[in-house]
Amino acid sequence: MTRRNRLTTLGALVGLIVYAADQGSKYWILHGLDLPRLGDVRVLPVLDLTMVRNRGVTFGLLTGNSAWSVAILVVLALAIVVGLAVWLRRTDSVPTAIALGGIAGGALGNVTDRLHYGWVVDFIRVHAFGWSWYVFNIGDAAIVCGVAALALLGRTARPGPGSAAETKRHEPGPSARP
Repeated sequence: MTRRNRLTTLGALVGLIVYAADQGSKYWILHGLDLPRLGDVRVLPVLDLTMVRNRGVTFGLLTGNSAWSVAILVVLALAIVVGLAVWLRRTDSVPTAIALGGIAGGALGNVTDRLHYGWVVDFIRVHAFGWSWYVFNIGDAAIVCGVAALALLGRTARPGPGSAAETKRHEPGPSARP
C-alpha cells in the first residue's frame, strides 16, 4: 500500500471515529439523558449540557428555518466534504490527513442531523467568570480543531526539496542570465 493510500485510510478512519462519537453522543443526549426534557445539566462548575436546536452552521451562523436553508446547508457541507476528500487523497502529511478526516467527520455528523431533524443537536456549553462560549457538539469541536490544525500547519510548512517554491528560489534571476 502506498503512503498516500495509507494517509487516505488514516484520514477516513479519523473521520469515521469523529462521526461515530458525534452521532453516539447526540443519540445519548436525546434518548438516554433526555436533555430536551431536562434543558440544562451542570457537569462541572465550567461545563453544562444545554439543549440547543441549531438551525444555522457552526456557532449558529447563517440561521434559517426553511426547508430551502436546510437543503442549501446540506449541499454546501457535502460539497466541502468532497473537496476535503480530494485534498485528503493528495496529501502526504499525517497531521493534514488527521485534520481533514476530523473536519469531514464533524461535517457529516452535522449533515446527518440536518437530514434527520432539520437542525443540528448542540449540547456542550463551556463557561467561566461570567463568560460563556457558544453551545456546540463533538462534530463542531472536530471541525474547529481540524481547521486550526490546518492553519497552524500552513504557517509552519516550508517548501521541501524539489518543490516549485524551492526550485524557484534557486533559479538565477533575470540579471544573471546571458
